Amino acid sequence: MSASLPGKRELPVSQYNLSTYWGRVRQSAEIADPRTLFVSDAGLENAKSLVSSYKQGQVQSMTPDLWKAKKIVDSTLHPDTGKPVFLPFRMSCFVISNLIVTAGMLTPGLRTRGTLLWQLTNQSLNVGINNANANKSTPLSTSAIIKSYLLAISASCSVALGLNALVPRLQRLSPATRTILTRLVPFAAVASAGAMNVFLMRGEEIRRGIDVFPCLNRSQTAPHEKEEKVMESLGKSKNAATIAVTETALSRVLNATPIMVLPPLVLFRLQRTEWLKRRPRMVLPINLGLILATSIFALPLALGAFPQRQAIKARSLENEIVEKVGAEGMVEFNRGI
Repeated sequence: MSASLPGKRELPVSQYNLSTYWGRVRQSAEIADPRTLFVSDAGLENAKSLVSSYKQGQVQSMTPDLWKAKKIVDSTLHPDTGKPVFLPFRMSCFVISNLIVTAGMLTPGLRTRGTLLWQLTNQSLNVGINNANANKSTPLSTSAIIKSYLLAISASCSVALGLNALVPRLQRLSPATRTILTRLVPFAAVASAGAMNVFLMRGEEIRRGIDVFPCLNRSQTAPHEKEEKVMESLGKSKNAATIAVTETALSRVLNATPIMVLPPLVLFRLQRTEWLKRRPRMVLPINLGLILATSIFALPLALGAFPQRQAIKARSLENEIVEKVGAEGMVEFNRGI
């Protein structure tokens, strides 16, 4: 993100009011815009140069080109490392990366092998996304990543196979109700394992803490920001890490809910119509279309639930942090995505 580029003068955080939910949703839609995936290396370097020129005082005000450059930088670079996030794991690629995987998990009539394959694929993608977008002030070892990956796969497959075996035994329910519940099994597996995946992949942050910084300037919507020194970390906070990881896990569940619930319910209803009964080959493209349409709207709505750059009062954190800024002092940290 732009915060990782050289220069003492910080850009306005956003064009939108990030203290409001809809402001964060609009900002998240900018970060998740898939058009940024097609920016060339030269285009990225040009965007970084424009942003740096503002931070170094060579450009005095925000312009449409500078806002566009910031959008490219924010959607491409990691805020902690300043390096490009691997393309399939960027939030701007999230809808595309998840489209085929989600369609596979929501395929009607999946057997055990298919369920295991798609759950394995989904958790592999989740591990990549969670690791690529995590707070990098507390890196995770390769062995910890592998352990977390195996645990997440075990959880998702256990939930999916367990519920698939349980639902047919619910004889008191009507066949239609059992069919609907079967279609919703992937949601239960994805939601539970997705949240667990976040905690497992980012557990080291909770154990060791993440960097927190003094929050000296909260004029996020101002057109200009005063020149200020680059702030050093106040130290690592386990409490801040717990907040960051918990909110990220919740946002994953919020994102999965409409994507994994609405398409199968709508498709179930459509499959009962004479039109689709006569055109069974249309089931797959309709399923893909429903997932794509839902994903496009669900992702920014979920990402906007919590600020990415979280600001809280120091009294919520450890005593070492409170001693440096006071109990009522504001500090901030990168929540990750």
